[in-house]
Amino acid sequence: MGVNQSARSKHHIKDDEEVNFDHFQILRAIGKGSFGKVCIVQKKDTGQMYAMKYMSKAVCLERDALRNVLREIEILVQLDHPFLVNLWFSFHDEEDMFLVQDLLLGGDLRYHLTQNVQFPLEAVRLYVAEIALALDYLQAKRIIHRDIKPDNILLDEEGHAHLTDFNVATLVEDNQLASSLSGTKPYMAPEVYACSADEIPGYDFAIDWWSLGVVAFELSSGRRPYEIHSQTPNKDIRSLFLKFPEWPSIWPEPFLILVKRLINPNPQNRLKTLDDLKALPFMCDLDWEAILEKSVVPEFTPPKGHLNCDPTFELEEMIVESKPLHKKKKRLAKQRSLREFQSPSAEQQEFTLDPLAEEFTTFNRQKELDRQERERKEQEWEEELLRAMEASGSPSASQTREFRLSDSELPSELTTTPVKVEKPYVKATYNAPSTSKTAGLNGSFSKDTKNRPHTQHSPDTKKSAWSKSRSATMPEGAKVWSKSRKS
Repeated sequence: MGVNQSARSKHHIKDDEEVNFDHFQILRAIGKGSFGKVCIVQKKDTGQMYAMKYMSKAVCLERDALRNVLREIEILVQLDHPFLVNLWFSFHDEEDMFLVQDLLLGGDLRYHLTQNVQFPLEAVRLYVAEIALALDYLQAKRIIHRDIKPDNILLDEEGHAHLTDFNVATLVEDNQLASSLSGTKPYMAPEVYACSADEIPGYDFAIDWWSLGVVAFELSSGRRPYEIHSQTPNKDIRSLFLKFPEWPSIWPEPFLILVKRLINPNPQNRLKTLDDLKALPFMCDLDWEAILEKSVVPEFTPPKGHLNCDPTFELEEMIVESKPLHKKKKRLAKQRSLREFQSPSAEQQEFTLDPLAEEFTTFNRQKELDRQERERKEQEWEEELLRAMEASGSPSASQTREFRLSDSELPSELTTTPVKVEKPYVKATYNAPSTSKTAGLNGSFSKDTKNRPHTQHSPDTKKSAWSKSRSATMPEGAKVWSKSRKS
């Protein structure tokens, strides 16, 4: 243990230092998408393990995908939910953009389907409930995911489902509809195709519930309800929706009702809210609070003897990849030294592949959680002081309580200035939360972005009960807690 502590102290990150690639140790590759890859990393100062998703700037620029990357970060920095793959850090360098997220070692549902796993209906029911809770959370934030499929549902080591990949997700305002042809064809709802044919003005959150129904069908039967592939013409796909799927005869009636309600071609009659789902016979007896707290034991537990992913990813990274991640530090150092001897015009040309230099900012969820923890401790200390003043009969206690200021009420010039509160006085330092933007990956596509607003969003300042309990168990959260108690 002493050796580990010594190693971590050597990699200590200063409070004012932005997170970057050098702060992580690359362990192994575990996945890939259309223009990015995923690897397991360990943060050097804390020893915490994460999944790092990285995307080539050159490839994103070539495929006109930079806007998707920035929009995904705008969405991810708002999100914190037990059934999402949450973002912790984002940053970039000359070559790549990076997303550091929750590490889930149970593999995605697509991998388990290829391993011929037979999911019992109880397991499928829990997956539907967990993803439905995530969809309800996203809907409250006006977010349409648009790419729900087994590839984007990851399992943790216990077997709980988590939704990932917001590369084609979009934010919609009240009464606004999305309209672009986005997603993965076999899982896209009929109204998405109808919109692409200009037959309807747009679509809403109901398309995600259709996709969830297709996933439930596939997990419980081993096939999809409609024979649709990436090369199937849209006209042929729309004709398929005019027929009813072939329902498996072994399904019990309650489960059949659930799937029929989810993949109803008419979005007006489709099940599309959490309350509607809870009312169904197949779902009504679930303990939803226990599910949200992850206290319900999943029927299927991923194997723990090996990584639940394709082993060829690691071989490709080591042998085929022209710019392997483990050689990045030396490669960038060489490039930077060469630029020192280049002419100004050549140096400017070198940075034409970095249009994000001014737009892209880093995100650090841990710093935000630490700030919230400090504010909570300061608030508790202030409340304790006020109670002590009231108990002692201090005439100024009630007056002092009237002059307490919240973060939103503080003028900007006081954000780093101690605030005096009568005698005795209280020092309270208020730090503005950091904001940022970033990334995405997978085999999805999006043909246009006319419905995607690019409004700037900042992370939620209120921490959920789940995120409080999680940060308390994390190494960094424990460190902040102990420091706060000593101070």
